[in-house]
Amino acid sequence: MLNIDLNHHLETQTAAVAAADQIRAAVVRELDSGIENIFFASAGGVALLTYPAARLLQTRSSFPTFMERSTELIAGGNANLGPKSLVVFCSVSGTTQEAVAALRYAKGKGARVMTFTGTAGTPMAVEADINFCNPVADDTSSECYLTQTLLLALAVLEHRGEWAEASDIAAELRHLPAGLVAAKQAFEPRAAELAAKLAAATKPILISSGGNAWYEAWYFGMCILEEMQWIWTRPIHALDFFHGTLELVEPGVDMLLLKGEDAGRELAERVARFVPSVGGTLHVVDAADFDLPGLSPATRALIAPAVLATVLERLAEHIAALRDHPLTVRRYYKRLEY
Repeated sequence: MLNIDLNHHLETQTAAVAAADQIRAAVVRELDSGIENIFFASAGGVALLTYPAARLLQTRSSFPTFMERSTELIAGGNANLGPKSLVVFCSVSGTTQEAVAALRYAKGKGARVMTFTGTAGTPMAVEADINFCNPVADDTSSECYLTQTLLLALAVLEHRGEWAEASDIAAELRHLPAGLVAAKQAFEPRAAELAAKLAAATKPILISSGGNAWYEAWYFGMCILEEMQWIWTRPIHALDFFHGTLELVEPGVDMLLLKGEDAGRELAERVARFVPSVGGTLHVVDAADFDLPGLSPATRALIAPAVLATVLERLAEHIAALRDHPLTVRRYYKRLEY
């Protein structure tokens, strides 16, 4: 396999799910102490990794849940943010200036702060009221934060008695790390094949999905193709696809369609039926194609973004190799003042 240490990935994701009991205990303490709402307020692409969990709470719980972006929260404020709020941040470096500023803003409002970081001893780790640190990098952070924020959301649902199966789903996630590594191995030949097509694409790559898979499409387009590969792209939600983007589809347009396993899947299927019918080239990556022993259909639906993230990591490595453009190369990001 290209540029990967599978044991490292297995160990990192195993550590992520091993924190389940500590995450649950922290959530229970916060709720029992009087927390009345929760904010997900990370900066940049990592914010997108928290949104599936936030949307799960918004759709399954009556607990007030807010999805904010760090700088926008500071600029615009939110009347619901205060001493009875729990604000959640994820940060690989633990030093992202927008996130640090938002953490301090939230603390200034009297809120409690919980962080998930990849680096100990950093402002995001040290200044939080509660910190969970797992040494992740760009190639392992997506699955880690998707999983750990999901565990947070499941703990809220369980403690509030709003989803009887929440604790069972959390327990099943111990099988996830091995399943993710197996998915990488299974996808490797397809990653090489798909990379050859996408790396040579001459028009913007359209990335579409529905449901919780949408956030992974958004992340992959913005953070991998744009930031790490300088490829023009257009992440678009499957529902919005039929309100504008469909007019861009013609022969020569390559489109990558991500399929999840939740209720949004039918939106993706609608796109899959349309694109070939008008001559567009459709490439599909489907979370349902991967065997995940020990995970029930309900758990698979929730964890599909992490499955997509783990196989798209393979695709990213192959695209970078074909284009002779390492994923670590930047022109401006964290290299200039802006």
